[in-house]
Amino acid sequence: MAAVTFIPGWASQSSKMRRSFHEQLSALQGRLAQLCASSGQAMRRATAALLQADVGLAESVIADHEGIAAECARVDQTAFVLLARQSPVAADLRAVVTAIQIGANVERMGGLAVHVAKIARRRHPRHAVPAEVSGHIADMGAFAVALSDGARDVLLSRDPRQAARIRHDDDAMDELHRQLLAVLMDRAWAHGVGTAVDVTLLGRFYERFADHAVEIARRVVFQATGHYEPNP
Repeated sequence: MAAVTFIPGWASQSSKMRRSFHEQLSALQGRLAQLCASSGQAMRRATAALLQADVGLAESVIADHEGIAAECARVDQTAFVLLARQSPVAADLRAVVTAIQIGANVERMGGLAVHVAKIARRRHPRHAVPAEVSGHIADMGAFAVALSDGARDVLLSRDPRQAARIRHDDDAMDELHRQLLAVLMDRAWAHGVGTAVDVTLLGRFYERFADHAVEIARRVVFQATGHYEPNP
């Protein structure tokens, strides 16, 4: 029987590497939570620019997205370095891969806020949103921010049950979107095809923003449990 060679300090070194890995992973998830909040604030400002016909605010949302996109790219880079250097398995591998996927969701959320801001800029100095639907747009913007804040909180808590609740909160956004489309299809609509197209796109942007927030929550559930639904 071959003798087992004991390497002094190996266990201690391995423990330090594991601790360092989990510290880096925790920091990565904290950065994702901050980016999620930043995307939510971008949508809040884009909605204000839209409703107030504030081209300066719209321009700032568009310009600031470069920072969000750059930070998302750095998150990806950090995650790939963790994969290459640590070769994680099981739950740790799931956490790193999930972080990469969440980074993509967050970047797209910021991009959707930019789309809203660009409509505000394109229609300036006119208001892009008629009075008949401004309330719907304001509510959709508020729900979008609330969902992004919820996704941020879930990223920090990593609580699969809290994450599952966000999926139910998304129902309110779907209902607002349905109401918005009902106004557009009404024969009383008197604002022309161009405005109808803008409003249709806006409704889609807010709905997709909410979808990405819900997807972040789903990924947190998967990271914590290995399933996309929480255990009963």
